[in-house]
Amino acid sequence: MELGAASRKLLGNNLPSRGCGSLAGRQSQIAPQTFKWRPPSTPFPRSLRALLKDHYVSTDRVKGMSAQNSRDFELSSLTALSPLDGRYWGKVKELAPYMSEYGLIYFRVLVEIKWLLKLSEIPEVVEVPRFSDEARSFLQELIDGFNLDDAQEIKNIERVTNHDVKAVEYFLKKKCQSQPEVAKVLEFFHFACTSEDINNLAHALMLKESMDEVILPAMDKVISAIAIMAENNAHIPMLSRTHGQPASPTTLGKEMAVFAVRLSRERNKISQVEIMGKFAGAVGNYNAHLSAYPSINWSGVAEEFTKSLGLNFNGYVTQIESHDYMAELFDSITRFNTILIDFDRDIWGYISLGYFKQITKAGEIGSSTMPHKVNPIDFENSEGNLGKANAGLSFLGEKLPISRWQRDLTDSTVLRNMGEGLGHSLLAYKSALQGIAKLQVNETRLNADLNQSWEVLAEPIQTVMRRFGVPEPYEKLKELTRGRAVSEESMREFIERLELPTEGKIRLVKMTPHSYIGAAAELARNVNTAISLGNRMKVL
Repeated sequence: MELGAASRKLLGNNLPSRGCGSLAGRQSQIAPQTFKWRPPSTPFPRSLRALLKDHYVSTDRVKGMSAQNSRDFELSSLTALSPLDGRYWGKVKELAPYMSEYGLIYFRVLVEIKWLLKLSEIPEVVEVPRFSDEARSFLQELIDGFNLDDAQEIKNIERVTNHDVKAVEYFLKKKCQSQPEVAKVLEFFHFACTSEDINNLAHALMLKESMDEVILPAMDKVISAIAIMAENNAHIPMLSRTHGQPASPTTLGKEMAVFAVRLSRERNKISQVEIMGKFAGAVGNYNAHLSAYPSINWSGVAEEFTKSLGLNFNGYVTQIESHDYMAELFDSITRFNTILIDFDRDIWGYISLGYFKQITKAGEIGSSTMPHKVNPIDFENSEGNLGKANAGLSFLGEKLPISRWQRDLTDSTVLRNMGEGLGHSLLAYKSALQGIAKLQVNETRLNADLNQSWEVLAEPIQTVMRRFGVPEPYEKLKELTRGRAVSEESMREFIERLELPTEGKIRLVKMTPHSYIGAAAELARNVNTAISLGNRMKVL
């Protein structure tokens, strides 16, 4: 058996057949040889092991590219691995101050400084006297004036320490040497803290600020836009479809109101999730704290400190805050997103039916080959990104509450991906809003569907027949309508033959698919009352 064939058998024919990095592409440089098949537990022949190592491990060069392009890429919108940092950066960059590496470093700096300030307020910690206004202003300016250069300096320190939180501590000690009061207590930076004390509060603040400043306002805009659609189209009749078949009419506005109410309900739940923090040391028992100051109620201090940051306090923890609130938050966002997927798909379908037209921009291309098309790309983009967001957020919700014994590090790397789920969600919200802004109701098409669906009046007719004791009303209407074309004339002829009181018969004769909408219009007009979320949201 030749080397190329043998390697393909061993690896399931997954190796590329050509190219400078493939075995086949290198065979001309290797003397043909044969060997006997060995079971997987037996090491490969050295020559084959070397080839496999060369093929799979050599990642320091870009293979198959011209010499001109074989170079290290600089990070840019064209070379970013994530489209959030590339193609879609302009639409999601408002999350960057909170969810980026910079944001994590900034909030670590904030927590470290605020902890030192808290220590200066504890009378029993005599080694850290209460700071003067000047010293407090100096420390606050380190927070307020923190910038990208500062973050880069911390990253440079991290290259030496190989520890990201320790790098923050060293940065602050260096910065504070010029302030006499703070310089005397530099070793109280990070006092009695494990890195997770700093990190869990930083992550909580990242989420809190992202939700308050970016995600919740974006959700509100989506809800508001759909609510406006409901109000504006409250009176416009529309044929319903259940199981894909014509059903009792509704109004376009009422169907939009359903989504506004569903989304607002989930948005309200999201805003009620308590973002938690811990500050209890290496395993949650304040061991180090009590070894230095045994008379201080450190649990009370930790609770005061955590709440001073605008967070809720979790007093029963291991080394880590358990992340249960994160799972609750991400699950709630996922439910909001799932409802919006339902909305996107419904709008997509209404566009397909012709119920909506899409306002076009000059120069915009709908299809690369079919000039007549205006594709519902905004709703498709929204749906796709909501799916991507939900996949990431669901993983976070499932993984983060699990940590071996008092902690393992799996949460550390996973938490760095919070911005991905939120970023794809934000992109989806903006895409949906962009799509909504292009919609134009096509009442002609809506009316045409209703005019061709007189069979939907079988429901009210048989219901009135039941009221007045006409025998077998359902069966009579079934015989008239099922599998047959029903027109206005045939339906009215059927009504005239019924033995009904004059009043009931007149009401049925006047009824049309357009007027048989029940309370739909009223429900749509009352949407703002239904979606009221208190002081946190104002529907535009």
